[in-house]
Amino acid sequence: MDEGLGMVLRLMTETEPISYESDWFTLREAMLQLRPYTKPHMPIAVASVQSPSGVALAGKYGASVLTITVPRDPGAPDSDLGSLWEIAETSAAEHGQTMNRDDWRLVLPVHLAETKKDAMKQARLGAGRYQREYFEHTMGRDAIVDGPLEDIIEVMDERGSWIIGTPDDCIEGIKKLEERSGGFGGFMVQAIDWAQREHVMHSYELMARYVMPAFQGTTASTAGSNQWAYERRDTLKSGRAAAIDRAKADYASRAN
Repeated sequence: MDEGLGMVLRLMTETEPISYESDWFTLREAMLQLRPYTKPHMPIAVASVQSPSGVALAGKYGASVLTITVPRDPGAPDSDLGSLWEIAETSAAEHGQTMNRDDWRLVLPVHLAETKKDAMKQARLGAGRYQREYFEHTMGRDAIVDGPLEDIIEVMDERGSWIIGTPDDCIEGIKKLEERSGGFGGFMVQAIDWAQREHVMHSYELMARYVMPAFQGTTASTAGSNQWAYERRDTLKSGRAAAIDRAKADYASRAN
């Protein structure tokens, strides 16, 4: 991966033909016919799950990091996100690069509904089949649950491997990731067709309407104004009543 990424970056940034021989690929006077529009090249992210390989490579080349936060092996501890980022920064320093947490993306499967009960019901069968038929049967991973696949969704949700519930549950889950990681730049939803299409689309709608604004700051002023008014509701109520009484008195005096 190191050798391949290094050569990809050379092809994107160098204009002279490149010849290179390795034990798994050969380049003979290679060059790009279509060069990147973004300079020096398009944004590049290196995937990292649990091992240090990905983040070390990202640090070496100054690439961003894309971390799927779900452990691939049942029973394994969650990825130590803070340590992963420390490895990236150490590698970057060794190679004269700098890392930016704003370029770090964490990825997690999410399904939202108006209630947690609804979210669980909608994704229960599909989520169980996704885990058992793909990770356990196809990939050969050990079973998450020694029982019906319908029970898998609760276990994965309780472990924080998936976020299943309401927009508030999602906001809480992202904040927990922020605490574990020490801070990151973006949250990405891993797309899984584990519910009917209308339910999946509604989950994305709930994410856009309620979860994203909580972190983008677009509702901060509205929420702040609401809290300010709530904390001063008695004062505002008495002032409103006094203003109405004064208006009535002024009107009565003019009428007389």
